[in-house]
Amino acid sequence: MTNRITDPNPMTQATPYGSWPSSITSDLLTQQSVRLGEPQLTANGYFWIESRPQEKGRCVLMQQPLSQHTQAREVLPNHISVHSQAHEYGGASYLATDHDLFYVNGSDQRVYRWDGQSATALTPEGAFRYADFCLDPGRQRLLCVREDHRQRDQDQSDQEEINELVAIDLTRVDCSADAVTVLVSGHDFFSNPRLSPDGKQLSWLCWDHPHMPWDHSECWLSPLSPAGLPDPPQRVAGGPGESVFQPQWSPSGQLYVVSDRNNWWNLYRVETEGLTPISQLEAEFATPQWVFGMSTYGFLSSDRILACFSQQGQWQLALIELRDAAQAPAWRALTSEFTEFSQIQCQGDRALFLAANARQANQLLTLNLSGLQDDPIQSLHCLAHSSQAPLPTSVISQPQSISFPTGGGEEQAHGFYYPPCNPAIIPPSDEKPPLIVLCHGGPTGATDTGLNLKIQYWTSRGFAVMDVNYRGSTGYGRHYRERLNGTWGIYDVEDVCAAADYLVAQGLVDPERLAIKGSSAGGYTVLAALTFQNTFKAGASLYGIGNLETLATDTHKFEARYLDTLVGAYPQQKAEYLRRSPLYHADQLNCPVIFFQGLDDKVVPPNQAEAMVAALDAKKVPVAYVPFAGEGHGFRQAHSIQRCLEAEWSFYSQVFDFSIPEDIEPVEVKHIQPRSREVV
Repeated sequence: MTNRITDPNPMTQATPYGSWPSSITSDLLTQQSVRLGEPQLTANGYFWIESRPQEKGRCVLMQQPLSQHTQAREVLPNHISVHSQAHEYGGASYLATDHDLFYVNGSDQRVYRWDGQSATALTPEGAFRYADFCLDPGRQRLLCVREDHRQRDQDQSDQEEINELVAIDLTRVDCSADAVTVLVSGHDFFSNPRLSPDGKQLSWLCWDHPHMPWDHSECWLSPLSPAGLPDPPQRVAGGPGESVFQPQWSPSGQLYVVSDRNNWWNLYRVETEGLTPISQLEAEFATPQWVFGMSTYGFLSSDRILACFSQQGQWQLALIELRDAAQAPAWRALTSEFTEFSQIQCQGDRALFLAANARQANQLLTLNLSGLQDDPIQSLHCLAHSSQAPLPTSVISQPQSISFPTGGGEEQAHGFYYPPCNPAIIPPSDEKPPLIVLCHGGPTGATDTGLNLKIQYWTSRGFAVMDVNYRGSTGYGRHYRERLNGTWGIYDVEDVCAAADYLVAQGLVDPERLAIKGSSAGGYTVLAALTFQNTFKAGASLYGIGNLETLATDTHKFEARYLDTLVGAYPQQKAEYLRRSPLYHADQLNCPVIFFQGLDDKVVPPNQAEAMVAALDAKKVPVAYVPFAGEGHGFRQAHSIQRCLEAEWSFYSQVFDFSIPEDIEPVEVKHIQPRSREVV
């Protein structure tokens, strides 16, 4: 039975902001929480991945039989982690069908078939990575994306990995190299290989440097020869200034895609004469394709689609009834308590997806859409929770959607404000709370309103939090997303500073205790804001970027040319890279900063954080550095996640001079002035 968290005993006197005792502990975030992802639906039941911090981030493949009275179980032996490293970020690391199960073993990146008792390797040993699978049953093969690292690994050259669409022969048992056949090559990146229901056509997405898939991507379609080889393909969607997402075949053999050709990512049907719109909303039916296998819609039948889309940062669920060419599709909103939806999978009348809201963390839900139910939402059933520690509503800070002026008052940016919240505490009447401004990663990404225990960790301790969707974020159309093109380190910095200024002007936060925090690209925004502006008094950078020039020459293939769009072509515009790099202007950074870094990070290597730490140490600016061995880009292990939060709390207590419990291990902040208060 799950233990329910209760409020701490009420205080009888005012407690300073930042030092509030809270039952939302760092242990709660790891020991009773998992990350849910990659749901799939078959005739044999429901499948999904659980990433478990308490097992050092192991990605566990789970199965729930169709009978809801049967308990979910782990599918594979407990030494196996199902995780693809393709594009470094992975995704779509397994395929469950009605008869077979295929997966990528995280330890060697080979593809295996599981028969219920044992695993059989299908691909040879070597410097390969695989993802995004599609079964070709008629030809007994598995179609997927392969990332070939052989050339780069052998000669340690600057030669990039080769990405291709390949077919894995399922009749071979020798795992020789010729068991894998290259089907499509010639582009820098591929994703979404999908076979038509009759097995006669293959569709896929591709894109090339310097573009990212949300900038410029293309959907191609090719007939297959009797031997299964692609004939000359044709581009059916995409091109300059257009991003295409999730090509998918209907059960009757009609191809659909999501495209942002009208500024918004809308759903289209591919016709001989072009694309026919299924939706024409000022809404987004897609998100940035950072990982493989993302899905915002699925087919319940040839004429019924279950889809999710976002408007102004909030997601909705809809049922679309397709009609003949003379009639527009019929839309039916499916109203529920949830405000976040993702990873929609459908089979027959059943649907499977992830959902969350401000009071409930991500959970895996099933939905039965059989018949003509008046309210199909009533059939929602939860298969798995990302958090097994439900919180009473009274301790949860509710997000407030805010739009605020920026860019000299000429434009608007958006975000969600979380006030301090702890019903057991009497807040002081003579002070305002410290503020943490959050910068999401990407930077092409977005924040949302799903329950985030890391945010509640801070609000329950007396911090206000502002989660910013700066210009360049997704969810507000292509034009808003493109505002960061050429202006990264400028507009995002303006927006996070404008967000803090707005809350100060509203009298909601203490102007002398403004902190900023972000990871990866968000970490760059942190360092740029602290270096080039004077709004914030402290910052926390998690595997953030201090030197844009180094990032342009030392990151992985997927993002190797990302900065061409965000900053400018390198080395042609080297001067601009140096101008916007906090490392080269560290003399302007004069407030305390704490750095957290995974030592195995291939996306933002440790030398980024270490160079910034050395620069601040040399000028005796208060600085702390917390490295984590065995961690890459994003922390997966329970100890790392817990230590990160507690060290950050210790850092703020020293910088903003408030007390924290003695059992919190202090972090060493070099050059910090002694505190005036004792710990409690």
